[in-house]
Amino acid sequence: MKILLVEDQADLVRHIERALKQGDHDVEVATDGPGAVDAAIAGLFDLILLDVNLPGFDGFEVLKRIREASIPSRVLMLTARGEVQDRVAGLKAGADDYLTKPFAVDELLARIDALGRRGGKIEASRVLSEGPIIMDLERHRVMRNGERIDLSPREFEVLQIFMTEPSRTFTRDEICERIWEREHEYDTRTVEIFIMRLRRKLDQKDEPSVITTVRGIGYSLRQPET
Repeated sequence: MKILLVEDQADLVRHIERALKQGDHDVEVATDGPGAVDAAIAGLFDLILLDVNLPGFDGFEVLKRIREASIPSRVLMLTARGEVQDRVAGLKAGADDYLTKPFAVDELLARIDALGRRGGKIEASRVLSEGPIIMDLERHRVMRNGERIDLSPREFEVLQIFMTEPSRTFTRDEICERIWEREHEYDTRTVEIFIMRLRRKLDQKDEPSVITTVRGIGYSLRQPET
């Protein structure tokens, strides 16, 4: 299972991370609210272990933002707060389970296994992710950095070509053939129009375009900087 651990206490992070890796889980760590939201949006996690007391902003705000971004990961909240109202608030905000500190690692692992059996794996084929862009094929939604981008059905189809094979460069003719089945329905200038529209909606000021023009060939999805 791919797990995002959101916790700012270094000793507890090491303890939980070691136990999860021993259980053959793939673990990524975030230590504050903004970092947790960025990681959840950029990654494709089966489960998020989310502490409530975090720097930046708390776990309730993290949960609110990732649910607004249509992130389908299951969320198990970890907190020192034991009050009923806090547990209820977390569950109402979209958490799947709640574990109060201090807790035994064996109990945490049992909760994780139970959530895994209940939810199964996130189907990567239904949620495409590349850099800041997330494309939910089932809900027909596109998000960039947590913000929803409204695309027409045809714009969605064109973007999906790039998201499905992000390392490829596509010629204008190839894009046409994939979207418009009969030759008389299109010309390559139509592709240019849709690329322009996608850039207008997806690009952000002072940043390189999401879709790169490869001179003499066609277009490709810009690879995230490492």
